[in-house]
Amino acid sequence: MNTSHALQGTVTEKERFPISLFSLTVGAFAIGMTEFVIMGILPNVADDLNVSISQAGQLITGYALGVAFGAPILAMLTHKLPQKRLLLVLMLIFILGNGLAALAPSYGIVLVARLITALAHGTFFGVGSVIAANLVRPEKRASAISVMMAGLTIANILGVPLGTYIGQHLGWRASFGSVVIMGIISFIGILIFIPQITQKTNSSLVKQVRSLLQPRLLLVFLIGALGCSSLFAVFTYIAPILINITGFKESSVTWILVLFGFGVTLGNILGGKMADWKLMPSLIGNFAALALILAVFAYTDRFPVAAIITLFIWGIASFGILPGLQIRIMNLAKEAPELAATSTHSALNLGNAGGAFLGGWAITHTGLWSLPWIGAGLTGAGFVLMLWSYLRERKVK
Repeated sequence: MNTSHALQGTVTEKERFPISLFSLTVGAFAIGMTEFVIMGILPNVADDLNVSISQAGQLITGYALGVAFGAPILAMLTHKLPQKRLLLVLMLIFILGNGLAALAPSYGIVLVARLITALAHGTFFGVGSVIAANLVRPEKRASAISVMMAGLTIANILGVPLGTYIGQHLGWRASFGSVVIMGIISFIGILIFIPQITQKTNSSLVKQVRSLLQPRLLLVFLIGALGCSSLFAVFTYIAPILINITGFKESSVTWILVLFGFGVTLGNILGGKMADWKLMPSLIGNFAALALILAVFAYTDRFPVAAIITLFIWGIASFGILPGLQIRIMNLAKEAPELAATSTHSALNLGNAGGAFLGGWAITHTGLWSLPWIGAGLTGAGFVLMLWSYLRERKVK
């Protein structure tokens, strides 16, 4: 029995499909909130735990590395679990990790709590992507994934500012407490609305790992990492760019980033629709547009109005890639769709860490002005590799 048929056979009422997807969206929102809210409350965490800002910053690095290395390991250890049960286990891990962070008496315990939470991140998006794609008709798979991923983008618009506000007024522990509440809501939604899935891939774990290591798939992981590294090479330091180069006041940066978040959300939706229409051409075009926009930002970052417009368009292009990239990976790894989709987020988080490191290195040696060029170069490399892969496949056919 095909998984897609099993799912569609379980969910007979048409109106339940959006609700099922929405329960995944809520989970993605909670995960996005816990990933990014730490940035807004970092000074509060550092003061309360008596550590430096740079030491507190390791909570961000540790989380990214936890996603990168922990998620594929957890996916392999749980590959025999039914998908719905696995999602519920992941949300319990998520709730446990954030609850521990909220109650942690020391910096070390908070770091451990962040690592526990990170385990749920990549595997949730991996399994959730497979479920979301199978809840709809084949030609709507990328759009369904974009609906789930919308939770991650909306978290940047609503969840992170709200969590930061809570942390600043009620204490940083309350921020993690609010994330626990979102995790519980997601757990209930998954329990009630996600259908039972009776069959997963029949491939053994060895075959799944072998499928994951095929050169074409590893190339897509590299391309995805390049795309994310270009984002974080610039976005990690966007506040200093807007303040020191563009000339905005510090109080204006938050609202500009909210506008960027709206662009990210719009890009995620458009990216899903474009990928459903023409997968590879849309990915190639998106990478080309992203490289061009970052190159343009190297000039417009000196002019306030132009900088804001460019940032909004950059937000659209940066997240327009994700739904198509996830579908591309799932198509290539037919014997290991969940493990591959989970590993996508490992590659992306390695790109996040690498981009932030490269951006910091560039600031030290060349200055803030060089960051958009660094981002454009990284995305340009991704474009070249994606185009080469596409042309090579067409030649083989």
